[in-house]
Amino acid sequence: MTGTRPASGPTVLRMILGRQLQALREKAGMTYEQAAEAIYSSPWTIRRMERAEGGLKPLTVKSLLMAYGVTDDREIDTFLSLSRDASKPGWWHSYDDVLPAWFKVAVGLEESASLIRAYQPQVVPGLLQTEGYIRAITAASFPAATAGETSRRVALRLARQELLTRPGAPRYWVVMDETVLRRPVGGQEVMRTQLEHLIDAAGLPNVTIQVIPFAAGWHPALYGMFNVYRFRNAELPDIVYSEGLTSAYYLNKPDETAQYTEALDRICAQAASPDQTPGILHDITKET
Repeated sequence: MTGTRPASGPTVLRMILGRQLQALREKAGMTYEQAAEAIYSSPWTIRRMERAEGGLKPLTVKSLLMAYGVTDDREIDTFLSLSRDASKPGWWHSYDDVLPAWFKVAVGLEESASLIRAYQPQVVPGLLQTEGYIRAITAASFPAATAGETSRRVALRLARQELLTRPGAPRYWVVMDETVLRRPVGGQEVMRTQLEHLIDAAGLPNVTIQVIPFAAGWHPALYGMFNVYRFRNAELPDIVYSEGLTSAYYLNKPDETAQYTEALDRICAQAASPDQTPGILHDITKET
């Protein structure tokens, strides 16, 4: 996957438009039911639009704007342009055959984030995996997949990684348990190459890697991986993403996301400092 990608993908544009429509509805003093009745739709549709779940048809958006008392043609045109852009499929749409529906939002969020903070206790995060490591993980996760399906999954993950080196790349700050670096995924040669790749990645100006040594003991996030996405647009809240075997959850309520951010702060304080990371990785590489 090559080429320039827009600074704000469709996922985030839908979020911005949804929040603006919600603000207009509340300013107009209308309930979901009243807004739905005004455009001959259902309250469920209004809720989905405000939550950025699915596409936003320009005609529906225009009808809502009129119901909310928006009459300025320039303002309406701005909303309609935003809704058209928000409904365009992201580049990852071409990988629908191997991209789980529950993961599509995460790809859209990382594409538009200005800061991605992550904690990973099990495997090297996807954005930092080598091709050999990806193939090993994919083969273990999808043992019945065809060679073509495996190649598609590998290509998708490699395409995602382009965001770290593109112009205007987000800042990526990840903390990994030492366990991640010592788990022999794909065998010694694959792991050696992966560790060397992490050393190179740690040298990128927008990438920070920290390692939590075994000696650190218990910490606040031993239960599982999660990412925190932050955006340049002040209208958007931080969003927390975490995944399981067959699903994921997304949190955007400030009181909830703040707990994850605070946990990350504590984890970072317990981890070795970023300037120690290359030395830690070199030492483990020698043992591999």
